[in-house]
Amino acid sequence: MADIQRFARRRAAPIILELDLTSDLVEGVPADPLTAAVAHRRPTLREVVDGLRRAARDDRAKVLVAHIAAGGMPLARVQEVRDAVAEFRASGGVTFAYADTFGEFGGGTVAYYLACAFDEIWLAPPGDVGLTGVAMETPFLREALDRLGVSVEIGQRHEYKNAVNTLVERDFTPAHREALGRIVDSCAEQVVAEVSARRGLSPDQVRRMIDDAPMSGRAALEAGLVDRIGYRDEAYDQVRTRARELAGTSGVGSDADGDGGVEPTLMYVWAYRRAEVRREASPVRRARGLAAALPASVLPGQSGGDRARWRSGTGPAAATPDVAAEKAAATPDGGAGTAAGGDPNVVPPEIDPRTSVVALIHGTGPVVLGSAALPFGGPVLAADAVTAAFRAAARDSSVAAAVFRVDSPGGSYVASDVVRREIERFRATGRPVIVSMGAVAASGGYFVALGGDLIVANPGTLTGSIGVFGGKQVVRDLLDKVGIGFGAVAAGENALMMSPRQSFTEAERAKLEEFLDRVYADFVGKVAQARRMSHAEAHELARGRVWTGADAHRHGLVDELGGLAHAIDLAWARAGLPAEETPRVRLTPKPSVLDRLRTPKSSEEPGAAAARTVTSLGVPGIRGVLGVLTAFDALGGLGALAGLGAVGGAHGGLPVGSDGFAGGWGALAPLAARAGLPVHGPLLMPPVGLVR
Repeated sequence: MADIQRFARRRAAPIILELDLTSDLVEGVPADPLTAAVAHRRPTLREVVDGLRRAARDDRAKVLVAHIAAGGMPLARVQEVRDAVAEFRASGGVTFAYADTFGEFGGGTVAYYLACAFDEIWLAPPGDVGLTGVAMETPFLREALDRLGVSVEIGQRHEYKNAVNTLVERDFTPAHREALGRIVDSCAEQVVAEVSARRGLSPDQVRRMIDDAPMSGRAALEAGLVDRIGYRDEAYDQVRTRARELAGTSGVGSDADGDGGVEPTLMYVWAYRRAEVRREASPVRRARGLAAALPASVLPGQSGGDRARWRSGTGPAAATPDVAAEKAAATPDGGAGTAAGGDPNVVPPEIDPRTSVVALIHGTGPVVLGSAALPFGGPVLAADAVTAAFRAAARDSSVAAAVFRVDSPGGSYVASDVVRREIERFRATGRPVIVSMGAVAASGGYFVALGGDLIVANPGTLTGSIGVFGGKQVVRDLLDKVGIGFGAVAAGENALMMSPRQSFTEAERAKLEEFLDRVYADFVGKVAQARRMSHAEAHELARGRVWTGADAHRHGLVDELGGLAHAIDLAWARAGLPAEETPRVRLTPKPSVLDRLRTPKSSEEPGAAAARTVTSLGVPGIRGVLGVLTAFDALGGLGALAGLGAVGGAHGGLPVGSDGFAGGWGALAPLAARAGLPVHGPLLMPPVGLVR
């Protein structure tokens, strides 16, 4: 009996939640099984946020400690973690942040901004506080390309579409500097406001400290930027002491026989979340859920009136404004409602507060056509995979709404519009779609968001970039330098239009200009329609300019500020489901290993929503020059510029579906991708660099 009691006490022992924030959290779901296997041990942003929300309702978990470092986490992602920590604190939880240093004689602004969300900040004695402000750096390669013998023939719409400036300019243009300056100012305003509020300092004091940073730990302690100086063991001892005190007060884990209670258990937030998910999926809980789902005639003790009203459409769901239908009717290309309604595979949603779920669909990485992904090549927002996910959700009657999580710098124009269209078709089934923007959802990443009912972004999200660019790099002189020759035969005036071995003719240049005008007009027109503004208003906010989420919200490009958790709550409410119920979320698709590996029998199968993996580049004509290019890279060519941190850059390899002239780079596309250059399509966000 004593053993059973001790076992029961351990199961009810207080939990100290732990967060490892020394590196970036995973966004989205790995598309291929190899990457998924490697990433299995890394926590995702979704697991961390959802784990903290679950812990806020758990009396055992009242203490949180985080190890923080300047790990390169984007500002918008940090804001989502901060929001989750704030919700945990609001539930009565106590939070501690520990850092070895906030930048070792360097920038640590974003890391310190994250730490300010916690109740108490600990810093190791040798550490610094690098609250040095916000900065972005952009590379300009014009001089290097001239020396290499690469000429650039490219066009853009309009002056703020600065993705091409990296290639054609030697420094900032006035428009480029203006746009980037505003992004930096907006991010700095957010940091100063939060540090000021959390540390009890005036904004002017914070700005003076920024100008005086980096500062030693002792100086930071005297200035009120940190609470305690101590090593990790000292910080964790204090955390355990606080957990014991809280457990004694609440009675959690206490020992009625006077044995002193049970030692608190240290557990990563993501591990806690997975344990809670497994507990919810236990046979006992499933049986309870099944019993609750049975009609009143089967379980006389259960009232069936509410259920009947929910299913008949006379309950709260019926009172929710059908914004989806209203928007679908106003869609200029029309037919979304007709097409969806005529699809025999579409199943109307069965709104039920006990069984309904919100489908969570991820769109991470450059927007590309097709459904394939390169192993370890980074995630891609593959149009076929994402559209198949929405079709699968439309065939599931338990799906009441969807959240489309977008973290993408853009890419293919055609793929972006295909995804947007499928979202509208899904909405035409009567289900709302809330778009949640991650660290970046710009250009093509903003285009796909236009299909949703509401757009939710973090204040630090990089979005907008409503514009287009296109063209090619002529590498004839470079190939001559390394001794590579090409022969070509063609039938058709424009058959070699995108060849990187020759310049555009006048007729080919006219074709490019017509393409840019057409794409820009279509993009701006769809923005105006979706955001309910005039074409002139949309054009004024477009012109290729990148905005922070805070500024985009102020200008009407974004509906609400918040993270993924807020978007899920909005989707749940828009579906007409009760606010007192915790939203149930189903990752869509959630394919098995078999689904990832086998070829689906049709594009309508759920397995079609899993991006397929290709094991070779499959680019005609490229294999013969890879050896020469690798040698060129080793001698300090374009590869020497790798790692400059351009947004929308190094995703590894060629975009899927490329014909060998990706982004106009031709055979140099792999090296251009490694150097952080735009290779993924005409709707790509400018390389603005990283906030640090």
